[in-house]
Amino acid sequence: MEKPTETASIPDASRDTRPPSPPLPPLPSIGSRGPGGLWNRNFRYFFVARTVALFGDGMIPVALTAGLLGAGRPASSVGFALAAWMGPLAVFVLFGGVLADRFTPRRMMIIADVLRLIGASVLAVTFALGNPPLWSVYVLSSVAGVGAALFQPGVASTVPRVSTDVQRANAVLRVAEALMTMAGPAFAGVLVGLASAGAVYAANAATFAVSGACLFLMRLAPAPHDDAVRGTFTAELVDGWREFRARSWLWGVIAVWTVYGFAVLGPMLPLTAVLVTQSHGSGAYGMLMAVNGAGSVIGGLMALRLRPSHPLAAGAIALPLVAVSLVVLALGMPLPVLAAGQLLAGAAAAFWLVMWSTTVQTHVPPEALNRLHAYDVAGSLLMVAAGRALAGPVAEAVGAPELLVAAAVVNMGVVAVLLVARPIRQLKRMGLPA
Repeated sequence: MEKPTETASIPDASRDTRPPSPPLPPLPSIGSRGPGGLWNRNFRYFFVARTVALFGDGMIPVALTAGLLGAGRPASSVGFALAAWMGPLAVFVLFGGVLADRFTPRRMMIIADVLRLIGASVLAVTFALGNPPLWSVYVLSSVAGVGAALFQPGVASTVPRVSTDVQRANAVLRVAEALMTMAGPAFAGVLVGLASAGAVYAANAATFAVSGACLFLMRLAPAPHDDAVRGTFTAELVDGWREFRARSWLWGVIAVWTVYGFAVLGPMLPLTAVLVTQSHGSGAYGMLMAVNGAGSVIGGLMALRLRPSHPLAAGAIALPLVAVSLVVLALGMPLPVLAAGQLLAGAAAAFWLVMWSTTVQTHVPPEALNRLHAYDVAGSLLMVAAGRALAGPVAEAVGAPELLVAAAVVNMGVVAVLLVARPIRQLKRMGLPA
């Protein structure tokens, strides 16, 4: 792996060969409900669709674990089932980006919800009837992964079409995501205790039905590129790659983020789960994850208010707080200190993600946004998955505390690269003079 600081040689933004999208209209006032305000009809439907679907996604790990282990399956089957979901998502998300450009993001997201509704419904029936064959669980989990791959690319390009205040829309969605990340598993745990894993999958299927219905009820004005003449599927993939390479700030951040995903985000979750559970019990780990979610809410609320002139630089300045959570965990600090670290890490990560999402959605032309977002998602998923897979063996070889400290060092190196690279540091919020 190359040193992260070598990425600082990213060329100057003035060499980008593709223009940004046109400036957005003036920002509405907070809480505006007019046709162009944040809480307009389309955004309300999109908000409900995303919130309910994320609530459903949070149920899946609990349902799989309870259903498979309750049926006497080995613990490894849970990991294989989750991999069967993530693998197709990582592989097909690039194709999902092209399809979203061809058939509009809204149509592809509705199709994705229908696929996931079918898969979750069949899983609900099979778990309710008893002990489903493992192959059927893996196949249906893969169907859900394909559905997610078709859905995810359209999210980025839909936000600017349902709200003129893209940053505030992203911040609201990030707050909702954090809350649903906590609420989904908690609800699933209660439902498993009262009923069964089949009941959880039935509830999961219902969330996709609600999401698809809300997306169907949206009434989006046609975009100029919706009816554009398209080339072959391969040609559009290649054209998406050209658009990706043409923006040095974009590929610069994603290149740095592959290192971050592999060396920081990948090991962070499994090592936190193992060390906290061993030292303080599984209840303490659940509490820390809830605190992390609360931090994400704080970060999203901060992004609702703060409008930095250089959003990527502002987001990078927040990321050192993630290193704090890694260091206090490596040092074996008391539980209250670990909770403080998780609160800071959740807030920093959420703030960065809002700054990043808003920058991409406002600087990339709408006709290329789905495909470029797909490249971002695919790279992130693959590197985080690789980091998680290797975290255990590396921690056994060098020690978990040492690996966490190394991750903290990489975290600070990534921050340095983001702040040193001119195209990233100097990129201005859309609407400001160049």
